[in-house]
Amino acid sequence: MNLADAADAALEATIAPSFSRIGPVVRSRLDHWGDTASRLDGRVVVVTGATSGLGLAASRTLLARGAQVEIVARSPDKAAATAEQLREAVPGAALGITIADTADLDRLHDAAAELRSRHSRIDVLVHNAGALNTSYAAAPSGLEQTVASQVVGPFLFSALLCDRLESAAPGRILWVTSGGMYTEPLRVDGLSMRPEDYRGTVAYARAKRAQVTLAEMMAARVAVSSLVVHSMHPGWALTPGVERSLPVFRKVMGPLLRTVDEGADTIVWLASDDGAPIDQTGRLWLDRRVRATHRRAATRAADTAEERARLWEWVSEAAGTDFPARSTGEG
Repeated sequence: MNLADAADAALEATIAPSFSRIGPVVRSRLDHWGDTASRLDGRVVVVTGATSGLGLAASRTLLARGAQVEIVARSPDKAAATAEQLREAVPGAALGITIADTADLDRLHDAAAELRSRHSRIDVLVHNAGALNTSYAAAPSGLEQTVASQVVGPFLFSALLCDRLESAAPGRILWVTSGGMYTEPLRVDGLSMRPEDYRGTVAYARAKRAQVTLAEMMAARVAVSSLVVHSMHPGWALTPGVERSLPVFRKVMGPLLRTVDEGADTIVWLASDDGAPIDQTGRLWLDRRVRATHRRAATRAADTAEERARLWEWVSEAAGTDFPARSTGEG
């Protein structure tokens, strides 16, 4: 084991150093991250939830490297303000806007059709949208908002854009999850929580657990030469979502929280690097390294073949499609 591997293992053995900004500060030096930046001219990247936080930071860096970025956002006003901000930061940026809520399945069909009309090839789809909601809300489909926006909607969007992604050979689907998923087992019956049982942090962690499992299962259904699927978690980053939903955690952690750019680094790396991110598929990453999907025996024991099959059946039924969807009927 070399020095970089030993230091990384020591950090990962305990949560706080690995997930805090200590992680990227140490790992970036040991693994020489500054030596791996690449140009992305001609590549098309679709980013959901790009109006703030990790999505905004990733979009800015991708644009600066020459990618054409399509931001998908719920609010037309926020999308327009974000576009103006990005064009100021990156003059001449190749930037597009699509308005859609990832919890609104009908609107995602329209959004996919818009993107398909503009692009014969999409290189990367980043599933970043999703908030930790402190109170219960229902999506237009009737599902609870968290699981609709962060599990069912992204699965549907992936299916609708699958052939465009495969045209990139390989395209890339990236799920932005959370370290909070380590606290919850895969439990399909509890994914779409009821109003009387709703707890925001639990709903969020369960959705993030489902994302990681779906990334693994989606990856197994497509050839690595045509499409790779990964999940990543950003560690503890100081995003607007953390400010809003976890004020106590934000106060306690203070300067140990990562910046949004540090949190978004692995998104950009997975989207752009032509080495490890396309040599393998179905993995969970933190700080440009593959991570275990379980830290507790209880969550590992719940991750059975039967429960995975139930998850796939439930999500594909809720989304109204399987993956990959070989024919979308939308050009």
